[in-house]
Amino acid sequence: MSLSEITGRMAKAAANAGRSVDDLKLIAVSKVQPNERVAAVLDEGHRTFGENKVQEAAGKWPAFRETYGDINLHLIGPLQTNKARQAMQLAQAIHTLDRPKLATTLARLSDELGSCPDLFIQVNTGEEPQKSGVLPAEADAFVAEVRALDLPLVGLMCIPPVNEEPSLHFALLAKIAERNGLAGLSMGMSGDFERAIALGATHIRVGSAIFGERDYG
Repeated sequence: MSLSEITGRMAKAAANAGRSVDDLKLIAVSKVQPNERVAAVLDEGHRTFGENKVQEAAGKWPAFRETYGDINLHLIGPLQTNKARQAMQLAQAIHTLDRPKLATTLARLSDELGSCPDLFIQVNTGEEPQKSGVLPAEADAFVAEVRALDLPLVGLMCIPPVNEEPSLHFALLAKIAERNGLAGLSMGMSGDFERAIALGATHIRVGSAIFGERDYG
């Protein structure tokens, strides 16, 4: 598949849902991708990318920014508190705010640095013990806690369980966001982004369908 095929499918899914494709942001997930594949997507004009690890992002994106100018970088993997400063200096958005300690660290660093990336709270919609994210029952309280710290909270994020219908999880995330007045919904990946768009996604995260299969060797 290609970037143009993905954007075409996005436009069709948006039209089917009575939405504008302009309200959607495609995050090209470039984790573990060779630099030449990333450069090829940059050469096509795409500028919004997602990385899982701060260390990998730090080794990749400063040089690309020198060549290609403005790049909108989203951190979509679990964030360790001790990597928060580096994450804030690299990224324009962090999708994995999932605990009070990280929120207070981001607030302190925001005061110190004078800015903060857009933030999404990760919700563990499947209540999976191995997965990061606040539980759905605790999401409202955590939203209030983050807002009390005057952080730029823009939305929620989820990663549905692999063996369950993702639409159920997308609908749950959308319901939590709506009752908390949050417009951003980071949900939907290569295999299910059309369903996510139908249920209100604003940010979809697509990797292998754009770049090809990752090489973990």
